[in-house]
Amino acid sequence: MTALHPVRSETEPTPKGEQVLIPGVRAITTRDRLALLMDAPMRPRAAQKPLDIGLFDEAARDQLDLF
Repeated sequence: MTALHPVRSETEPTPKGEQVLIPGVRAITTRDRLALLMDAPMRPRAAQKPLDIGLFDEAARDQLDLF
């Protein structure tokens, strides 16, 4: 019979406590999180105003008084 050797697992601290990682999985680092944010599309800093003038005015398309 062969003796089973315990596999040393990596752990990572979380707000809920220490978590054991599955073998082959590595912890997400701050560098990984920052790279994900850098690759994300840019978002506006303030809410954008609707472009309701001229060709882009969707409310003007509802006017049927021209026909």
